Amino acid sequence: MRNRDIAAARAFHDATKHSLESVRRDVHSLDWDNQPRPFKVYPDLEPIVLPHEFETSPVPVLEALADPGDTETGTGPRDAALDLATLAHLLYFTAGITKRRTYPGGEAYFRAAACTGNLHHIDLYVICADLPGLEAGVYQFGPHDGSLHRLRAGDHRAVVVEATAGEPQVADAPVVLAFATTFWRNAWKYRTRAYRHAFWDSGTLLSNLLAIAAARRLAARIVLGFVDETLERLLDLDGAREATLGLVALGRDAPPAAAHAPDVTRLGLATLPLSRSEVDYPGIREAHVAGNLESADDVRDWRQPLSSAEGGAQTPVPLPDSLEGPREAVEQVILRRGSARSFTYEPMSFAALATILRSVTGGIPADFVAPRAQRTEIYLVVHAVDGLPAGTYAYDRAQEAVVPLAAGDFRREAGFLGLGQEIPRDAAVNLYWLTDLDPILEALGNRGYRAAQLEAAIGGGKTYLAAYALRLGASGLTFFDDDVTRFFSPHAAGKSVMFLMAVGPTRRRTRNPGAPA
Repeated sequence: MRNRDIAAARAFHDATKHSLESVRRDVHSLDWDNQPRPFKVYPDLEPIVLPHEFETSPVPVLEALADPGDTETGTGPRDAALDLATLAHLLYFTAGITKRRTYPGGEAYFRAAACTGNLHHIDLYVICADLPGLEAGVYQFGPHDGSLHRLRAGDHRAVVVEATAGEPQVADAPVVLAFATTFWRNAWKYRTRAYRHAFWDSGTLLSNLLAIAAARRLAARIVLGFVDETLERLLDLDGAREATLGLVALGRDAPPAAAHAPDVTRLGLATLPLSRSEVDYPGIREAHVAGNLESADDVRDWRQPLSSAEGGAQTPVPLPDSLEGPREAVEQVILRRGSARSFTYEPMSFAALATILRSVTGGIPADFVAPRAQRTEIYLVVHAVDGLPAGTYAYDRAQEAVVPLAAGDFRREAGFLGLGQEIPRDAAVNLYWLTDLDPILEALGNRGYRAAQLEAAIGGGKTYLAAYALRLGASGLTFFDDDVTRFFSPHAAGKSVMFLMAVGPTRRRTRNPGAPA
């Protein structure tokens, strides 16, 4: 199958790397009159308005972030039931509009999760059994009107069960959430590199979703193993312009899905045009199709959860005890989270850094990693952390320690690596997620590239929430790929950069339409 021709993923990754030369020769300019609509709008579907009165969850934010997602550990048994109010809660704090601001040129919408360029190209779909307050069906969530839009009536979970080759938690879930992208809504600004952003921006959404699910003791599992064409047809997606990126099984102990999946034909539902015209970037489509799975046998062959990467051999510096942290709820932090654009040179504490590292590396409930395992590795450029000398480090998750790589003041270098921006220079610490793509692609094929990007982005999204919970700022950034690898080598030799976050005290904490770029 084509997923096993792993040269495709490597070629895409290499072709979309940033370098000083590639940025200097880039002559792309934004056509503001052709900027895409930030929402997918179905003009002919009647909206089902969702409840908008939400209670905060009982589990504190840092505890929810660190929860590994195991069904019987972490915050406690994952036995909460799903109804319309709970579903509305999850959707709003994952992808809802939390604030609107009017500018001379129009209106800006601020969402629950950060997104590259504030372009918000990820849509959520609900495939569910009968729930209290909601009939079984396939629905799209519209952030613009806070509503569900029914694409299909009836219980179609059996289609998803078959597409995932009988993945047990999907079969047990009353709700399966699908997340999908419309390429042009991000490619308008970022062109072919937007395919990386599809997983970056899904990851920040999923970090919110996993934290809310943990706080409400609701079972949740990310699933990347499924037959792509089946999900595209079920969700009525145009495969040339849109793609299903992944699924999340929500809840447990659902009534069994039908023994046989119903036939699903494409609907061809009308949606409002995104902009005056669209530009096609074939590299996006080619990279995605190269990782598609075409049958249940392909899915079974693909599903090989990966174990954690091994730590370094240098003498580690143990993390101090974590801060007790606020008893603040996840929802409260989501509502005031921003994307910091102005850091001071002031230090943060080593305990705060330890709290963040533990909060974001507790594990991800997903079919592409073993329980409590992670393949992406965190590298740090420490500028101002009380109790930890300035320099570069690698995080050893197994020992809960940072491994020194090089001592010194690297603010100038950090600014350069972050595409010459002031933010990574001025922050207290930069966290880079790197991974060795070769064993991941060898085990999971081209689709492993999706998993690597998504895992790192979930860590980045959790960093946003952990930092803001500690009254620090955080910002996701882009980077010069190969320069980052060289900077952290020889320890990082052969590894690829997936994500970058800058963290530290800020001059002001305001929402900003920018996010990871």
